Amino acid sequence: MSSCRSLCCADIPPSALLFLCQGTLAMLDWQNGSMGPGGETLLLDTVHVLFTLSSQIKESTLEMFLSRILVLWTNSAIHILESSSPALKDSLNGNSSIVGRLLEYIYTHWEHPLDALRHQTKIIFRNLLQMHRLTVEGADLVPDPFFLELTQILLRLEWHIKGKYTCLGCLVECIGIGHILAIDNTIPSQILEVMGDQSLVPYASDLLETMFKNHKKHLKSQTADSTWIDQWHETWVSPLLYILCEGNLDQKSYVIDYYLPKLLNYSPESLRYMVKILQTSIDAKTGSSSSRGALGALMACLRAARAHGHLQSATDAWENLVSSARIKQGLIHQHCQVRIDTLGLLCESSRSTEIISAEEMQWIQFFITYNLNSQSPGVRQQICSLLKKLFCRIQESSQVLYKLEQGKSKHEPENGLTREQPSVSLQQYKNFMSSICNSLFEALFPGSSYSTRFSALTILGSIAEVFPAVEGRVQVVYQLSHDIDASRFQTLIECFTSTFEEVKTLAFDLLMKLSVTPIQFQDTGKLQGLFQAALELSTSTKPYDCVTASYLLNFLIWQDAVPSSLSAYLTQSAAQSDENKPASVAERNTLTVIKCLIENLEEDVSQAENSLLQAAASFPMYGRVHCITGALQKLPLDSLQLVSEWTAVVEKLLLMSYRISAVVAPVIQSSSPEGLIPMDTDSESASRLQVILNEIQPRDTNDYFNQAKILKECDSFDLEDLNVCVSNIDTFADIRGKEGKTCDVTAQMVLVCCWRSMKEVALLLGTLCQLLRMQPVPESSAGLLTVEQVKEIGEYFKQHLLQSRHRGAFELAYTGFVKLTEILNRCPNVNLQKLPEQWLWNVLEEIKCSDPSSKLCATRRSAGIPFYIQALLASEPKKGKMDLLKITMKELIFLAGPTDNSQSTVPQVHALNILRALFRDTRLGENVIPFVADGAKAAILGFTSPVWAVRNSSTLLFSSLITRIFGVKRGKDEHSKTNRMTGREFFSRFPELYPFLLKQLEAVADTVDSDTGEPGRHPSMFLLLLVLERLYPSPMDGASSALSLAPFVPFIIRCGRSPIYRSREMAARALVPLVMIDQVPSTIRALLATLPNCTDQCFRQNHIHGTLLQVSHLLQAYADSKHRMDSDFQQELTDIAVCTKAKLWLAKRQNPCLVTRAVYIDILFLLTYCLDQPTKGNQPVLERLGFWEEVRGIVSESELITGLPCTFKVPGLPQYLQSLTKLAIAAERAVLASASEQTRDVPAICSQLLGSSFPEVRLLTLEALLERFTAGASGSLSSMGEDFLLLAVKESHPECLCKILMILHCMDPSEWLPLTERCIHITPTEFWIWTMDIASTDRSEIQGVALRLTSKLIAYHMKREEESRDSLAPQLKRWVQLVVLSCGDRLPTESRLAAAEVLTSTAPLVLTSPCPVLELQDTLALWRCVLTLLQSEEQAVRDAATKTVTTALSQENTCQSTEFAFCQVDASIALALALAVLCDLLQQWDQLDPGVPVLLGWLLGEGDDPVGHVESAHQGEDDYLFEKAEVNFWAETLTFVKHLYRQLLHLLCRSGWRAPSPESLGHLQRTAAEQQLLLSQLFRELPPTAEFVKTLEFTRLRIQEERTSAGLRLLAFLAGNEKEGPCSQHLGPSCRSKSLNSPKN
Repeated sequence: MSSCRSLCCADIPPSALLFLCQGTLAMLDWQNGSMGPGGETLLLDTVHVLFTLSSQIKESTLEMFLSRILVLWTNSAIHILESSSPALKDSLNGNSSIVGRLLEYIYTHWEHPLDALRHQTKIIFRNLLQMHRLTVEGADLVPDPFFLELTQILLRLEWHIKGKYTCLGCLVECIGIGHILAIDNTIPSQILEVMGDQSLVPYASDLLETMFKNHKKHLKSQTADSTWIDQWHETWVSPLLYILCEGNLDQKSYVIDYYLPKLLNYSPESLRYMVKILQTSIDAKTGSSSSRGALGALMACLRAARAHGHLQSATDAWENLVSSARIKQGLIHQHCQVRIDTLGLLCESSRSTEIISAEEMQWIQFFITYNLNSQSPGVRQQICSLLKKLFCRIQESSQVLYKLEQGKSKHEPENGLTREQPSVSLQQYKNFMSSICNSLFEALFPGSSYSTRFSALTILGSIAEVFPAVEGRVQVVYQLSHDIDASRFQTLIECFTSTFEEVKTLAFDLLMKLSVTPIQFQDTGKLQGLFQAALELSTSTKPYDCVTASYLLNFLIWQDAVPSSLSAYLTQSAAQSDENKPASVAERNTLTVIKCLIENLEEDVSQAENSLLQAAASFPMYGRVHCITGALQKLPLDSLQLVSEWTAVVEKLLLMSYRISAVVAPVIQSSSPEGLIPMDTDSESASRLQVILNEIQPRDTNDYFNQAKILKECDSFDLEDLNVCVSNIDTFADIRGKEGKTCDVTAQMVLVCCWRSMKEVALLLGTLCQLLRMQPVPESSAGLLTVEQVKEIGEYFKQHLLQSRHRGAFELAYTGFVKLTEILNRCPNVNLQKLPEQWLWNVLEEIKCSDPSSKLCATRRSAGIPFYIQALLASEPKKGKMDLLKITMKELIFLAGPTDNSQSTVPQVHALNILRALFRDTRLGENVIPFVADGAKAAILGFTSPVWAVRNSSTLLFSSLITRIFGVKRGKDEHSKTNRMTGREFFSRFPELYPFLLKQLEAVADTVDSDTGEPGRHPSMFLLLLVLERLYPSPMDGASSALSLAPFVPFIIRCGRSPIYRSREMAARALVPLVMIDQVPSTIRALLATLPNCTDQCFRQNHIHGTLLQVSHLLQAYADSKHRMDSDFQQELTDIAVCTKAKLWLAKRQNPCLVTRAVYIDILFLLTYCLDQPTKGNQPVLERLGFWEEVRGIVSESELITGLPCTFKVPGLPQYLQSLTKLAIAAERAVLASASEQTRDVPAICSQLLGSSFPEVRLLTLEALLERFTAGASGSLSSMGEDFLLLAVKESHPECLCKILMILHCMDPSEWLPLTERCIHITPTEFWIWTMDIASTDRSEIQGVALRLTSKLIAYHMKREEESRDSLAPQLKRWVQLVVLSCGDRLPTESRLAAAEVLTSTAPLVLTSPCPVLELQDTLALWRCVLTLLQSEEQAVRDAATKTVTTALSQENTCQSTEFAFCQVDASIALALALAVLCDLLQQWDQLDPGVPVLLGWLLGEGDDPVGHVESAHQGEDDYLFEKAEVNFWAETLTFVKHLYRQLLHLLCRSGWRAPSPESLGHLQRTAAEQQLLLSQLFRELPPTAEFVKTLEFTRLRIQEERTSAGLRLLAFLAGNEKEGPCSQHLGPSCRSKSLNSPKN
């Protein structure tokens, strides 16, 4: 034992000492007091050694060991305390220095980035509590001072501190929850509130679980009967239900995922309590698009209960807990998560073999009908995942059913597995799966949206995966291949034409899973056409076309459909090569296709070498390369058999890649690649452009601009000779395209061609490196790449990463280079292994030498140089010592430091940019943390450099360091309480920064205090304050002075005197977190005391302003703190108010500076907000202090009342007037509050403010009045109608006019509209016309408000002039036109939201009234607006339009039309419901004769021009590289057509309506017939594979064909020509062969 003690105290290295301590604690027996007094002394000595080591050790591995050894020490202490001396108990109780040091360690490390270390910290805290319990054994724990103080400290901390949760959990386990709830019974709600932050959710849910378990045990022990459960539910379940109904989306999702299952697992009986509460409030809390309501909460609870096995059976749930109607409402609810939870309730079960009932199958089918087109990726993912779970249940339960059917099971399944016969259930399964597949294939109709296709293909892929095609006796209830015919196979192939690659991938994967290929797709002509289409697409100028080509080629390769169709494209020798070798079909096909592509690519490259412009316009090379890469990636290249052929192909590919790169490199490596058009080989063009070259003369180190050169033909690749002539012309150049016609080439097209070619070459080389084996020696023939080829690839990547200027080019070269470096580090060849290290030293030497002739790019954030070094370092094996990283970081930090003026700053700039990239790289992780402090020093010192490039790079480095230290910012609030840490934790991790930051801040403060106060002396103040404002005091700051933030406070206060406004603001913000909350009042009083008196002669306004800003920020933070209702809080604020009164002259005219006056007035306003509440029966503090009198005096004597000349321009005037206005409004409210109800009148101050000549004053006043109107507290303000009318007609400021119109909209028109003639001399009707004029001519935000007001006036006029409605007809027609114009897709979202709101508010009057007030044409126009808005791309607009539909469905005459009246529904079903209710209303109004033809016109798409669409699309292809038009990615024309067709069919069958005369529908019949003829002609004009090469035109014609066919069906039915009952038929737009006649090509 003595030797252990002497060793621990010896002078040996820290790591050795650490493990000696571990050995001491692990090997000695600490139990039962066997060690004696010497053991106790050794234990205390050991912990002091460990504390010393904790301040010395900074390496993460040793820190981890230290925390484990401290856990070991606390365990040993617990063992020895069980039979220890009183002296040891005194040394280890809660008030001892050792426990204080342990708490300090805990507070410093409880948010450490290493998860394991945080866990050890938790154990140390738990053991520490146990140690204190043992030292006070026998005493009552709850009133123990140590535990009380610890509880208070932890509860005072903010909830964003993760360590707070773990420590509170340990404390609850130790002393129970009762004491904590007694201090604050809202703790459960507070914890649930923070569960919207994903990073805090696991900690919060674990703490809640610990608390509610402890509380239940506590209540059960205190109460004999079962009444305790009500109290427990009130404490833990009620806040949960509130969050589920009212919380935000993230918060509810996390509560459901983390907290709800834990609660139900611990207390299953609480489910019925939840259901009972929620069932009673469903109709009251229906929810919306932003709120789940009670129905959503109910579904979430039931889903969690069923998934965790707390429901006896599904049938029990449907019969006893929730009705069928509620389930259907949940499946189409407006809130996405309600739909997901309802689906989850149906799909998830704790038993994987639970039978799906017929009712559940119907609900799933109903869900799929309306929920595939979800814009949210998360929702789509959840839908697909849940349905896959359902399919797995079907598969597993079907196996049980098969066993039952075969009699293999001798007994009935437990829990009533199935009520039906097994054969019946199996048949239901088959029918259900077949029906699901029908629905999914129908969803792949022409023009279906990306989200619909993604969902349908993903679900189909899940079906193919869950029900695989198996051979043998295994019985499968369903196989997807049995339901695939030729038309569906064609549909899947056509999915390759989607512009979204995810859809292509899903379609390809699904095709690969199908076991059968239809006979039609084995036809040689068909395959030849597909291959030809793929080759044509591979040279398209549309970037996504080459992706389509790649998928088509891969499809043909893997379907063994290549050899015969390729004979026309290959030379005889290539076609016949290796016919006898036993190669796999896919390998031979891939080889053949790649050879064909290389042959075509060689021609393209040869032409590009002659004219890059022509290549960009007609045959960009990147498409072919992309197809080659795609084919290689699908092939298992580790088991190739045709090795000799592949070796030759790889060699060709490498040479071709270098040739392509040589052609495009001049553009990519130019200093300004974005505006370049390289020259042709024509000597005449070269001479023409020489003049322009001489005029431009850009300073480009790559030497491309010195003279105009003629492109030479390039047979071999030369890494050095890339100098090709370019010219900087940002105009169009005329080039002959593929078909000989002239096309315009822009610089954009050239750049896209070049950088995409470079990108594809990089990815191809990366693929070759990653997938192909490398030969150990050059002579071997076992591999496909030689060592020399690998070196050449490395040199290629090096050159382009170090010299490219275009970000897209070097980023993708980086992707390929990373693959190469990863291969090299794993390579058995030692020479290749050492290549990355050699490349690294070479580039570092080149950076250091800063040779003027260097081609390294010093602009564009060093371009590709950081990427190059990042790739070399990130691929270094993590299991080693990371020596390369350590040496490089030290070298770079040395280069990034300040340099002499005589030295070049280029190496410093490069070093700063590279460091930024390395600190941002997540793969380097904790390995870069030891260099963070030096990096921060370099960034802060670099910011003081006189060279702009150094300052810029330093700022970028500093930004990445802030992210690396404090974590990624998750919200938009720059000053939120997340992404912060305690000063102690920060400086413990980076101890070198403590003296550095303090010294730098002191230097800055000294400069600010100097007489000169030069603004540019210390620009690093910004960075210093940015760091410091992210720190806050540790709980130990009061007890320990080491690493305390207190020394920084005086310097930050002095920084507030900076002559720079922004610096003063930053200093004020940085001060707030550094001052502990209980020290805020004294700090505020001290700051106020430093302000000058009115008698002082000499003072600086900058100093005053800085001090006032600090007071304002501190006061705001104190007011926002949770101690606001404490009596001490009120007293402290009263003392501050007294101090503030002493300096009141700063708010008056005695202070000439308006900026400082404004801030002082803001402080007064803040005090009025906090203190204007009566306390314990006394009058408010402000009245007692005479504060309001002073405030009213300030306002009455201010320029706000006395006025200012219009030409008066002073800095800070708007800010001052706004602050003064807020104070005046607060004073006016105080007057109203104190006046009795009878004497209340509108104060004169309000009218004065509204009459101000300054729009800022009027705007603030109007906002305050509007707030009172919307809150329903208008009171006496209703008498201000005349004032608002006068203001409305005179107001010229747009925002003020907007607010006035809003106020008028909130008021009852009967209160102010009759006054128009008296005060503004126009009639109410003329005022209505005036608002319509504004709505039609003004800017969009005013348009929306004016339109809302106009619509409110309609109801007033209709009631008032019921007899003379005809006189209003012109105004009503104009209003309808306004609404229609506001619904256009190209208008701002605000306009369409206003239109939707207007339609909702007027729906009972103009849309669904039993007696229509508008002409039918106008009513139908408004309904068409509703339908248009329901198909808007913006979710907010669709939700607003859905409200219109739900309002329309809730009227007395419409609520019987559907089972979903009074429900919150989604836009997808709202579209169908809107058409249903419209058809119903037409019948109610007896308007079928004029109405049905209009609806048939909608069906046919009257007004659309198919020829025009095709022509415009055809022109657009050649004119633009990228689509310019706005595209609606949500709306689906044929979905609208399908719903309209069904509702019209239903209406016609139900009503028996027939046209009154043949002529009434003659126009429509002629239109439909003409359209059908025209479509047939246009289809014939398209090429054979138009679906691939002319996708846009083909899709548009298909859509129009569907519409025309649907219209012709209905017209035939009306004419009596259709014999079959069409009421049973449904339009299936996805299968032309089924529903409509196919066109003849």
